[in-house]
Amino acid sequence: MPDRPITLAVIVGAHGVTGEVRLKLFGSGLDGVKAHKSFNSGALTLKSLRPQKDLGIARFAEITDRNAAEAARGTELTVPRSALPPLGEGEYYHADMVGLPVVSETGEPLGTVRAIEDFGAGDLLDILKPDGKTFMVPVASADIGDDRIAIDPVWAE
Repeated sequence: MPDRPITLAVIVGAHGVTGEVRLKLFGSGLDGVKAHKSFNSGALTLKSLRPQKDLGIARFAEITDRNAAEAARGTELTVPRSALPPLGEGEYYHADMVGLPVVSETGEPLGTVRAIEDFGAGDLLDILKPDGKTFMVPVASADIGDDRIAIDPVWAE
């Protein structure tokens, strides 16, 4: 689905009294948000964005005072998947992998990708087995396709 919404940040609160908001940034951070001017199907128009510690401080045309900024708390900033930059060879977006079926190299179903985690040593696929148990596999050990991910079944044991 090329136009499904992808979340780049979430508004976590007001900043000051003039309508600025604090953003928790995801993915490529400040640069990923700056690459877009419109969010949530045109509902929010970015006027300015600057860093503050590990957050972003943003001003949107539609949020003009502290009350509106507080009311926006929890709002996810989304763009359509089709608005993201094209990927190079061997690159992937986490959002494209979540929900994909995971199979063995011979096609045996092993589970579904629940999330992508990074604890500092590289991306890990968090996979939910049909029995409700989970296991993790390094992305580097997976064969990622458009509609499935193949792994060595030893990871699922």
